[in-house]
Amino acid sequence: MDFSQYIRILRKRWWIILVAVAVTTVSGLLFGRLQTPTYQSTVEVLIQPARPDLGLTQSAKTLLRLYMTTADSNRWAQDVIDRLRLDMLPAQLRGNARFAAEDDRMVIRIEIEDTDGEQANRIAREWGTLLVEWRDSENQRQRKEDRVYAELRDEPTYSQAWPPRTAIILAAGAIFGLLIAAVIIFFLEWVESGIIRTSRDVEQWIGVTVLGAIPPGDS
Repeated sequence: MDFSQYIRILRKRWWIILVAVAVTTVSGLLFGRLQTPTYQSTVEVLIQPARPDLGLTQSAKTLLRLYMTTADSNRWAQDVIDRLRLDMLPAQLRGNARFAAEDDRMVIRIEIEDTDGEQANRIAREWGTLLVEWRDSENQRQRKEDRVYAELRDEPTYSQAWPPRTAIILAAGAIFGLLIAAVIIFFLEWVESGIIRTSRDVEQWIGVTVLGAIPPGDS
């Protein structure tokens, strides 16, 4: 199929593309408006060895995932619930929490999702504070030069996680609409490709040049 045929199809089927993009975009916007907003709060806890020693730093990196696993527990979730007086079960709270250990930055990242952005901030901060307090208590058993400290990098901040921003919904709706339009147009062209209407269709179908045609007779 050459370029001129694509132009012909676009001129003939442009309205299908327009309708498909409009329908999917408007549907996406309506779907987004009907969703309950969910917010994600993020806090980072810095893990710092007491001295810039390669051995101690490497040990801290190795233990970083252990610290993360310790924090991601029902016991800690219950502590957060008790401190903030939340009306939920530990399993529910943990279902809204995500933990990640970044050994290249020596950071444990805690992400909390909630329908209330400020509450998500409070939960994230409290969970991070628990981790700091736990490290402080563990350090009491160690010599000062062997201790590994934890501290909050910044105050937690939240952003809307769901539904996506309007620009993203518009872009996704447009792309999905184009895909639907492409399928419909391909199907229509495939169906019509087997219908012979003009002499050009005859030439393409049987591969010979049409020299003349019998005009339709009067009925």
